[in-house]
Formats: sequence, C-alpha cells, structure tokens
Amino acid sequence: MMKQRCFWVTDSELYKKYHDEEWGTPVYDDNTLFEFLILETFQAGLSWITILNKRENFRVAFDDFNYNKIANYSEDKYNSLLKDAGIIRNKLKIKSAITNAQLFLEVQKEFGTFSNFIWAYVNNTPIVNKFEKREEVPATTPLSDKISKDLKKRGFKFVGSTVIYAYMQAVGMVNDHTTDCFKYPN
Repeated sequence: MMKQRCFWVTDSELYKKYHDEEWGTPVYDDNTLFEFLILETFQAGLSWITILNKRENFRVAFDDFNYNKIANYSEDKYNSLLKDAGIIRNKLKIKSAITNAQLFLEVQKEFGTFSNFIWAYVNNTPIVNKFEKREEVPATTPLSDKISKDLKKRGFKFVGSTVIYAYMQAVGMVNDHTTDCFKYPN
C-alpha cells in the first residue's frame, strides 16, 4: 500500500525521503538548526526541491555548515562561492550566510545555544496543527512574524516571516503534516 504523504511531496525520491525523515521532526542540535537556517534563506524565492537537489553541494561549499568557519570567511572564500555553480550564486544570500553565522554565534553567547533561543518561542514543545487541506496551511503566522522581527533586529538577513515559518516547519517547531499524512501524530 502506498503511503499517504502531505500534498506538497512530489514523486521525487529525495522529496519523499526529506518529508518522511526530516520535515517536522524536532531539531535541537545547533549544527542542524544552522544548516536549515542557511538552506531556508537560500530557498527564498525558489522551490524547496531546488535547494534539496543542491543540498550536498551547499554542504561542501559551506564547510559542512560549520558556522564557526563560515563566520570567519574571507573575501577570497566569498568570491569562490560566487563562482560555485553547485550552489545558488546570489551575492546577497552568500553575504547573508556569513553575517548570519556571525550572529548565530552571538545568539549562542547570549542564550548558551541557538536551540535555547529559538525553541523558547514555543516553550520547547512543537506546535501540532490539525490541517486537513492545503489551503489551511499558512505561509506565515503571528509567531513567525515575531521571530522574524526579533532576528532582523539582531541583524539576521533573509529571515522574513515566510522564510521563518518554513524554517519552523523544517525543524519541527511546528508540525504541519496534514491529517491525512502518515506522519501526522495521532
């Protein structure tokens, strides 16, 4: 019998694997939280499958998403990223990855971990929504607005409310698996 998945999952095996194993699963590890922050910011204006298809290229280009290294990227490294056909070669998004890595470290200093900071918004407990149809799943919420505003105030880039809501879904802060999906928590 075929598994019933969320409406957005295509026939792509990569998409199915991402949906089944990652999307909506709570992430508390700072390395993974940073990886998704980078991927979601690069996704802005593009399809998620584009990012998934380039994920391993991003991993190589951005030193396994090591925010300590990325925070210290030189102009030479920035220029080499601009020439890397394996990633999204957007000047502002590449600059934002470096800036966001630096700010990620500042948040860690202030809160101990980025996880402590971001998960406090949901009292360390995923919000489980009960959406039945595609039309019910929002692109933003008042909470994603609030987090976006806070991150922007701290200097983070490409963290609009839509990006942040997608981030919250990806790292499991909200579980938006639709009620007909086999991943919906019963």
